[in-house]
Amino acid sequence: MRLGISAQFPHSSAEEWGRKHREAGLGAVVFPLDYTSDVKDIDAYALAAKENDLVIAEVGVWNNMLDPDPAKRKENRSRCVRQLELAEYIGAKCCVNITGAVGDMWDGSYKGNYTKETFDEIVFYLQDMLDKVKPVRTHYTLETMPHALPDSPDSYLEFIQAVNRPGLGVHMDIVNMLTSPRVYYDNRKLIQNTFDLLGERILSCHVKDAILDHSLTVCIRETEVGKGEVDLKYYFEQAEKYDPEMPMIIEHLPDLNKYLDAIRYVKSL
Repeated sequence: MRLGISAQFPHSSAEEWGRKHREAGLGAVVFPLDYTSDVKDIDAYALAAKENDLVIAEVGVWNNMLDPDPAKRKENRSRCVRQLELAEYIGAKCCVNITGAVGDMWDGSYKGNYTKETFDEIVFYLQDMLDKVKPVRTHYTLETMPHALPDSPDSYLEFIQAVNRPGLGVHMDIVNMLTSPRVYYDNRKLIQNTFDLLGERILSCHVKDAILDHSLTVCIRETEVGKGEVDLKYYFEQAEKYDPEMPMIIEHLPDLNKYLDAIRYVKSL
């Protein structure tokens, strides 16, 4: 696999950026620029990744394409298109976003997230965006989420079948699908089912861990890799079965020292 981190090393040039990732023993990167950057800078970072044998795993969007404010929703959807165009331009493995939420919190939990009307709106938007961009070198992907769709391998497959476009791929985050104690404790089964169902379509994976609080009601929270119950070694093994070069991106740690600790831990597995 190709390990990466969602954080960026301090750097003053694209060349230094690429070198620091390589020196940390990484093989994948999250692209640090967005579509508003100067094309010369975009080209420089893409070249630095190539020269340091770093796969550009993801171009992130990270906004709410279901925002209840029509003007904001239009703005967010335009950014989705432009970020997908950027991912296509640099040949990233994927452009990734969540489907969004029907309330003020962009990744919040709302009853309306699960209605047929919301599902149909997401499908229509994805079809429209993919028909506009027609990506060949990259794919648009949805991050699995605990508070919105897709929240399981089966619900992800529903989107793939409904959208019916070759430009839609899969971004995987196993921890975000741990939505009950039963699934949490049997996460190996979830990992197996996910890769059995979606493995050939998965383009990039997030790496983190989770721990169940023994309180009422259920609270499953993220934690540092190796500090929870997720069978990460099995996660990596399943990913490598489908792609020996699968990007595995460690995320959501508070500082670079924690990321360096996580890199060492993952390599020890």
